[in-house]
Amino acid sequence: MTTTEGAHERGTPMGPLTALDIVEGPVPTAAALLAIPAGVFLLARRWRRGALVPLLAALLAVGTAWAAGQWATASGLSTHPLPLTVLAWIAAAACALLLAGAGLRGGRWPRRVLAPVAATLVLAAAALQVNAYYSFYRTLGDVTGASTADIAPLTESSHQGHAASSPSLPLAGWAPPPDMPEHGRVKSAHIRGTVSGFIARKAYIYLPPAHSVPRHPVLPVLVLISGQPGSPSDWLTAGRLQTVLDAFAAAHRGLAPITVVVDANGTATANTMCMDSRIAHADTYLATDVPAWIAANLDATADHERWAIGGFSFGGTCAIQMATLHPGTYSNALDFSGEAEPALGPSRSATIQESFAGDTAAFDARTPLHQLKKRHYHHSWAYFAAGAEDSEFTACMHRVAAAASRAGMTVQAESIPAVGHSWRVASASLGPALDWLSRRLALAP
Repeated sequence: MTTTEGAHERGTPMGPLTALDIVEGPVPTAAALLAIPAGVFLLARRWRRGALVPLLAALLAVGTAWAAGQWATASGLSTHPLPLTVLAWIAAAACALLLAGAGLRGGRWPRRVLAPVAATLVLAAAALQVNAYYSFYRTLGDVTGASTADIAPLTESSHQGHAASSPSLPLAGWAPPPDMPEHGRVKSAHIRGTVSGFIARKAYIYLPPAHSVPRHPVLPVLVLISGQPGSPSDWLTAGRLQTVLDAFAAAHRGLAPITVVVDANGTATANTMCMDSRIAHADTYLATDVPAWIAANLDATADHERWAIGGFSFGGTCAIQMATLHPGTYSNALDFSGEAEPALGPSRSATIQESFAGDTAAFDARTPLHQLKKRHYHHSWAYFAAGAEDSEFTACMHRVAAAASRAGMTVQAESIPAVGHSWRVASASLGPALDWLSRRLALAP
């Protein structure tokens, strides 16, 4: 979705600068290389005047990183501790700023100018490396919002509706016409919480190449949910949704699921846990309002064995939760780096108190592991993935996948090498997950 081709599809060409990759390639590498002499300059300058200031700066920087990690979990910004790699870069940035601040006092003016410049280089490198760890902003256009700014709304003409002159065709035996476009299209829509009362942010819809032809086949459905904190557009940018689905479609006669990226939280920092609780009626929104909107507005299959729900991190937890609570609606789940159960923070008791006024039984009844213990899911499929360097969520993956298998689900679990708790898990796993589900979704013979 961050490619130039995807941007042209949206009507906003991505220039060389906004399309610049800041996750892989020369930009983060160059920034890290520049940060090394900058850091040496800051340390050496103060070290010549004594070791006290650099040591104090280092201690304060470590304390700052620790405090940032504690704040992230206590505030609900992250439901799990920040990884050491991220904390180390936070500490490096804090140390550089402290040393630069100390360097502004005394010395000749060239050094007083160079100290802030050096600190800026370290700070930029730290920001790029933290971003690269999570693979959140892939381009400068993602940072500025240019990547998704002008996505056109879904209209009757954009999805071809149910026009009698262009009836949909069954998938079996369908052959792509020679004029079928190479790429799918991404549109936006507001899916109202008609029953739930939930107020959601803008949703995004991917329509595969096969859906663009006048007599298109009836396609399966994939509902996707982003992580928390985050927004639905994260699947377009960090998740590289259009790139991944276009590649899948190219290998499957232009066929791919009609994919709807929905909002389960309402704001960037909210956490509904995808439950009906004191916080919000997010479960009803996802299980009732979203499927009703899809049935009314998209020419997709009504066979819910060919519906899937997926997500990354919070979204992965939500996906397996919805599949266990509502298997008749979502028969298939894609859980990328999901938790063992929904959480508002590191304390389970605080989570239950805030969402269900301390009613543990009410909370437990809505968790995937509880459902997998008491119900059988012989008609459900679930694909799990987690980063090999993400020990916490890899353990969650194996625990939930084993429970799903015992409950009768058809299960596949994969570990992504050399990756932590990062959007790389989602972008790397979506294609293989759909390949695994392709026969189930009737996208492959």
